[in-house]
Amino acid sequence: MPKLAILILTLNEEDNIVPCIESAAFADEIVVVDSGSSDRTAELASQRGARVVFRKFDGFGSQRNFALSQTDAEWVMYLDADERITTALAAEIRGVVDKDEPAAYEILRHNYAFGQFIMHGGFRPDFSLRLYPRSAVSWEGVVHEQANVTVPKRKLRCVMVHHTYTDWERYFIKFNSYTTLMARKMYEQGRRGAIIHILFRPCWAFLKVYIFQSGWRDGTIGFILSAFHFFYTMAKYVKLYFLQAAKDNEK
Repeated sequence: MPKLAILILTLNEEDNIVPCIESAAFADEIVVVDSGSSDRTAELASQRGARVVFRKFDGFGSQRNFALSQTDAEWVMYLDADERITTALAAEIRGVVDKDEPAAYEILRHNYAFGQFIMHGGFRPDFSLRLYPRSAVSWEGVVHEQANVTVPKRKLRCVMVHHTYTDWERYFIKFNSYTTLMARKMYEQGRRGAIIHILFRPCWAFLKVYIFQSGWRDGTIGFILSAFHFFYTMAKYVKLYFLQAAKDNEK
């Protein structure tokens, strides 16, 4: 029968890695690619039966491609440390792998943040392409990386749970990291920031998630997350603006 490897990228995920691996225990192999955790992530992953390999982080796309090279299983699924595979989803994935039909599968995530499920706004619907024949996928991109697949795309019926944020400190660590990476990505793509972008794009970002995607229906947390999406958009364009200014000064 075809084998399934679940690939997990980590950095300081000791609070998440054990339940994540336990939810993936149905797979034939679990590979954790750690980019230098200073906590017990690697130790705990090894104790739960995962094979841990280390690689310095240089972008999500290249990290995922490296993870792909660490297994010879016919099928792979990428799983984030803060995600959990439900029992129903595990059975559905196992059935797909056993059938071994050439296709890549999107999985619907139910996002759980700050004590409640977020059902609207920028968090829903949240389909993510995660399950592939190993030979049919490659990755590109530093952040919000893109999977290039050579097979048809389909959707699974069952969902997985994404424990996206549990505390504000972690939220703002990711906020700062992702806005920096996005600014660099936009610059490398030839995009340039201007004051008009800093002024108006955050307003559209807020309206989009809070009004048009019904973020208001999630109550107080829906408003807060929509407001922070405003600042996320502003931060990435501010960083792009000053990045291009620094590059111009180097010339």
